[in-house]
Amino acid sequence: MNAHSTFAIPLAIWTLALLIPENSQADQVYKVDSEHTFVSFSYKHQGYSIQTSRFDSVTGNITLNDQNNAGVIDITIDTKSISTGSITFNKVIQADDLFATNQYPTASFKSEKIIFKNESISAVDGKLTIKGITKPIAITLTGFACSRSLINFKYICGANATTKLNRSDYNLGKYVPFVSDEVTIHIAIEATRE
Repeated sequence: MNAHSTFAIPLAIWTLALLIPENSQADQVYKVDSEHTFVSFSYKHQGYSIQTSRFDSVTGNITLNDQNNAGVIDITIDTKSISTGSITFNKVIQADDLFATNQYPTASFKSEKIIFKNESISAVDGKLTIKGITKPIAITLTGFACSRSLINFKYICGANATTKLNRSDYNLGKYVPFVSDEVTIHIAIEATRE
């Protein structure tokens, strides 16, 4: 086997893997990639600035059936993974009068409806649970894409999304109105098909 064949065969296999059409007739299960998934939130701090923090540990599964425009999203957030950029404030925000992470170590989101538009997901309606309090929430996607990765050949979906909530609805209202009640949430998520 010559050098040309040595390189041509893997290249051909790689090319074919990218060209094989995906089977969209059945439910496809995706596991959240925690290395590329983060939930961040921002709020006004005493009228001086907009502060941003994030949760560094997000896990879950997503089931999609694009043929039927259906699916289920089930996400768990480790509230102890909160990162404010300050070790001191990390402790403050995890205390009992805010996230109470010893009693409520996780928050969760479960979808009730995934809204498709032009073969893409445009919005998700579901229930968000924080500190044992569950409320409906509507999430708007600002980007959504799926394809086979050029690095590991696995089929991956990713999205960016945003929503807003009043933190007092979840018993997180300390310092309102000096620190804004309204919080903007930004989500960056990637998930790999099982």
